[in-house]
Amino acid sequence: MADFIVLFGPPGVGKGTQAELLVRRFKLPHVATGDLFRDHIKRHTPLGRLAKGYMDRGELVPDAVTIGMLRERIEQPDAANGALLDGFPRSAAQADALAQLLAEKGEAVRVVLLISVPTDALLERLANRRTCSRCGAVYNLVTNPPQQDGTCDRCGGPVVQRADDQPEVQKKRIDVYLQQTMPLVDYYRERRLVEEIDGQQTIPEVHHQILEAIGRSRARPAQR
Repeated sequence: MADFIVLFGPPGVGKGTQAELLVRRFKLPHVATGDLFRDHIKRHTPLGRLAKGYMDRGELVPDAVTIGMLRERIEQPDAANGALLDGFPRSAAQADALAQLLAEKGEAVRVVLLISVPTDALLERLANRRTCSRCGAVYNLVTNPPQQDGTCDRCGGPVVQRADDQPEVQKKRIDVYLQQTMPLVDYYRERRLVEEIDGQQTIPEVHHQILEAIGRSRARPAQR
């Protein structure tokens, strides 16, 4: 059974960092719906043109379009051993569609990793987050500040607070995440696929807990 892993976590939980570590360790493609949309739109594919039409009108891209993009992506050779799914599914209907799509390949979701941090702690973490406006490197003024204040260690670019890292914006994003994602967590809990990870630990500790969760999931019978 291939490693099709679903990664959930609110803004600021460190999901991106852990995704990079997992992709590197397991040699799996990191499949994010936002990246799929941008790729198809850039390549002017039929699915890309459909998605762009909806997006230009401020409408949600229908599940059928998103699933079509996902189907094409996981049929590529680099996904033969699985993929790390980030930002998908976003609804029970999408989760059902994903299950059907994987079943056609004789596969199933291996595990759902839920990285959790209390909202107050997340907001404090996000208030201290800074990003290089040139290369995108991420810092935290408390736990991981740049060596020189306001200057990126990697490229020397300016390190700034993004507009969407303002507390009121992040509180809204976290609320939306909880409203949208918690029903999905319940969906996957019913299928005994959820492994909850304590995101308040250090990056290596979180990664170790994730690896243990994946190990446990491999020991369980496949949920097809």
